[in-house]
Amino acid sequence: MVPELTVPVTELLRHPALRRSVHAVVPAEEVVVGEVVVPDGSPVTVELVLESLSDGIVLTGRARASWQGVCRRCLGPATGEVVVDDLRELYQLRPTAPDAFALTGDLLELWPAVREGLMLELPLAPLCRPDCAGLCPTCGVDRNRTPCACTPIARDSRWAALDALRVEDPADESG
Repeated sequence: MVPELTVPVTELLRHPALRRSVHAVVPAEEVVVGEVVVPDGSPVTVELVLESLSDGIVLTGRARASWQGVCRRCLGPATGEVVVDDLRELYQLRPTAPDAFALTGDLLELWPAVREGLMLELPLAPLCRPDCAGLCPTCGVDRNRTPCACTPIARDSRWAALDALRVEDPADESG
C-alpha cells in the first residue's frame, strides 16, 4: 500500500461531477514483467484526476517511471522509461460494468491501478539500445564490443522464399 495514493472519497461520492486532482511522486512497489522491473523504492510520478459519477468514480491520468532489465539481444543491462498516458479505471459502489472495480469504504487505493498501467506498458523484449547487434550465434562474442570473425551460417534452402522477403540491412552481419 502506497500511503500517498490512498485518497478519501467521501466528498466525491456525495457530490456527482466533483473532481479531485492527485499529483505525487511515490516509491514503486513490486512492478515486474518477465525480466523487466521498476525497482522497489524508485520514484513513480503520477498525475491523476478522480471524477465522481452518480454511482462511482472514474480515475484518469498519467504515470511515469524508470525500468531496468536485460537486453534481449546481447544480455547486457537495459534501462528506459515507461510512460502510461491513458490510465483509466472505473470504481462503482455496485459494479455494473464488466471492468469496474468495487468501491468499498471511504478510502480509495490508487496504487493497484497505477501498477497495472505500468505493467501493461513495460517492454516485453527490452533492448539496451535500438541498434544493438547482439551476440554471435556461433562464437558468442558481443558484437557491440568486438567484431565477429565467424563465417556466415549457411541458410537452409527450404527458407529461400522467406529470405527473398527479407529487407537487407547493411548493419546486419549475421547474413
